[in-house]
Amino acid sequence: MDILPPHTHVISPSPSAVPSPGPPSLPPAAHRLSPVALSVASTTTSMMAPAAKPVYSSPPPAHSSAENNTCRLIEYRGVKVAAFVVDGRELICLPQAFELFLKHLVGGLHTVYTKLKRLDVVPIVCNVEQVRILRGLGAIQPGVNRCKLIAPNEFDTLYEDCTNSK
Repeated sequence: MDILPPHTHVISPSPSAVPSPGPPSLPPAAHRLSPVALSVASTTTSMMAPAAKPVYSSPPPAHSSAENNTCRLIEYRGVKVAAFVVDGRELICLPQAFELFLKHLVGGLHTVYTKLKRLDVVPIVCNVEQVRILRGLGAIQPGVNRCKLIAPNEFDTLYEDCTNSK
């Protein structure tokens, strides 16, 4: 046997703790059931197996480069908003646009993200440097440590959805 350093624990599963590759096991009293009841119990047990959960994930943050991290103030809907050019696309700060144009129309940013998902709009996640720049400009609150960017035409689609849905 190998010599282990002090305070090292080896944990191996007991044979009864290892799941069997076969169908789900039945309760211990199953041997007393009739064939019909046994069939129902087997079906019910297999139906109770947890379903596979869908995987939701955010896209990776925008690549940190000099071009992607250059912030400009652009005029959008008559107001100056913070914008970055990421991979050739001009993107505006979604939380800032929400505060300026949607706050009075919808419950909150969570509602906005739900609407974006329904509209098949995938905002770009800000990288750390972009978040720092947006905080410095006052586009997002000082305590905020993440942010998303959206193309102006995608925000137009979102705004249209928020103003026309009742």
